[in-house]
Formats: sequence, structure tokens, C-alpha cells
Amino acid sequence: MFTIESPGIKAVINPKGAELTNLVLKSTNQEYMWSGDPAFWGKYSPVLFPIVGSLKNNEYQYNGQSYTLPRHGFARDQQFAVEQQSTDAITFLLKSHEESLKVFPFAFEFRIRYTAVDATLAVTYEVVNPAKEYLYFSVGAHPAFRVPLTNDTEYDDYELTFEREETAPRWPISPDGLIETNSQPLLQNTQKLPLTKALFQKDALVLKGLKSSRISLRSEQSNHGLDLDFPGFPFFGIWAAKNADFVCLEPWCGIADSVDTSQQLTEKEGINKLNPKETFTRTWTVTLF
Repeated sequence: MFTIESPGIKAVINPKGAELTNLVLKSTNQEYMWSGDPAFWGKYSPVLFPIVGSLKNNEYQYNGQSYTLPRHGFARDQQFAVEQQSTDAITFLLKSHEESLKVFPFAFEFRIRYTAVDATLAVTYEVVNPAKEYLYFSVGAHPAFRVPLTNDTEYDDYELTFEREETAPRWPISPDGLIETNSQPLLQNTQKLPLTKALFQKDALVLKGLKSSRISLRSEQSNHGLDLDFPGFPFFGIWAAKNADFVCLEPWCGIADSVDTSQQLTEKEGINKLNPKETFTRTWTVTLF
């Protein structure tokens, strides 16, 4: 485990999956991350790479070949190397290797950089294409935040507040983990989404093309919450395991296959195409209060 900190926060990251496991507001010693209780969901903040969500039959096609990848890809189960470290920042690196090339036939360098500044943790994903061919990939975040944040509040006391007024449907997920072709109403000219555990009885809320690039977790019963900023992420997931005391706020550059997918990787909705020798970078931040 590796720890970084600023005057305002302390973060702990596991090199397996470069996964954030703890995030504490130092002024109150308040933990903001989910506990990882395996009775509900034994993860904290897995990275989603080189795909987000599920593939149809866990398969995709590229250059006439068929490949298999599990839901959310393989990076979350890989051991990352520490490339750089200081008191307030750390960079983890995962490179393509013999086993990864069997299921994902692309050379890549994937870095995850955590930086603590005041009460904010910045998480940067950097994907480098070292090859002479295009690199097709998706990447996304899956952090689980405690709800309720304080012992004197309840789950239903909290709400998500969007930066801008939104009219956005949810895209239902099929039993096979695929995106259905017809959306369902969710947000109607509002900035507010009250949290209830019933929201997630039919899996995650999948949103596309939000106007907002900030979502806040807040309660009128508490002074404590967080702001999540995610510029440049075109998809967003909101999820919790059944009856669990957390909410995942998930900025994505990529999305699960649709039920009517061609399974061709180059045609996949939300896929990122990176030119040879170029670098893709996205950053999301979480600010605690």
C-alpha cells in the first residue's frame, strides 16, 4: 500500500489495480471511501481498462480475429509498477505484456497518477500508444463513496446535485450486462437526484452526454459531502450494490456493448482511437468537505 497526502487529505492506494482504497479528510479524520465489505462488493475504486462494462458474450472482433475480455477489462486485476512517488503524488504504470496481448492485441502504456492538493484528489489516466498502429480502448473510473458519510445521517438523507439542469434518460442494462436500445426517463429539467437504495435494484444508472461536468454528493442533514469533477468524460455511471451503504460515481470514456452490437471493436460505441505515438489524457477530481 502507498500513501500520499496534502495538508487537507490523505489517500491510500493499492498497487494491485492501482486502486484507491482510502480517502480521509484530515480536519475531521472522516473516511470517504466505501469499506470494501465483500458481503456486498469487495472493491473500492477499480479502474476500467481497456474496456468499460461488458462485451456481448465477453467477446469482440478485431482484424478478423475473436478475443475475450471480462467485464471492465483486466487492468483492475494487474499489478502496477510505481514509476514516480513524492509526498503528495504517485504515478503507477502498466505496460502491455505477453499475456495482455493474447486478449488485447495492442501495445500500450497505461499510467494512473494520483495527486493530493489541499482537500482535492486528482486522478489522471494517461494512455500512450507506442506502436505504429492505432490503439482502440476505453477507460473509466469506479470509485465507491460511503453513504451515509456520517453516523448521524441516513442513506436517504443524501442526494446528487448536478452542476447544470439536466434532462437525461437512463440507459437500462440487460441481464447480460449490455446497454438496451431504448432509454427510460430519469432526470427531467432538474439538478437533483435523491439517493435511495431502490434506485439500483435494476443495476447501474447509465447516462450519456450530460451537460454537467460536476456532480456533488450532499445532504441537508450534514455539512460533509464531496464534489466530483469529470471534464471530458462523455458517459457516466451511478451504481451501488443491493442494500449497500455506498454510491459509485463513475466517469467513463467508453461504455458497455449495446444489445445489437456488431462486436467489431472499431465500431464500438464510445471507443477511443489513439494514433501511433500519441497520448490520451483525462483527469477526474474529488474534493472533500
